Amino acid sequence: MKKKIDVKIIDPRIGKEFPFLKYETTGSSALDLRACCKKMEILKYKETILIPTGVSIYISDPLITGMVFPRSGLSHKYGIILSNSIGLIDSDYQGELMLSIYNRNKNFSFFIKPGMRIAQISFFNIIRPVFNIVSDFKDSNSERGICGFGHTGYL
Repeated sequence: MKKKIDVKIIDPRIGKEFPFLKYETTGSSALDLRACCKKMEILKYKETILIPTGVSIYISDPLITGMVFPRSGLSHKYGIILSNSIGLIDSDYQGELMLSIYNRNKNFSFFIKPGMRIAQISFFNIIRPVFNIVSDFKDSNSERGICGFGHTGYL
């Protein structure tokens, strides 16, 4: 399914010095977001920095959301993650996409260079349920029942 989402280019380097949003391979599920900082930023251990992406999007459809994820290679190899784990972009948000980047690697500082692919965004359908207030669940004898978080153990 193709859905049009409005994109506003804020940083004039996008499309010239830095590529426009694109899927890197035909099998990619996400678009890479680039660091549109003015100069190289140094991110020390346990520091968080806010990095602009140079673009804003307007999804407009309340049944679609954008989700921003860390890049797995940066996370695994260098300990670079999003400070909030996953960023949620609401359909009515129109500001610049900003990335709160955190360095969890105690062994070294990380250098964020202008134009670097630093995070990724995917789009998902949203389900907006209508809640039905009940005094008990019809299937109260389900296999899980009222057993809580972690009830099956870890092995």
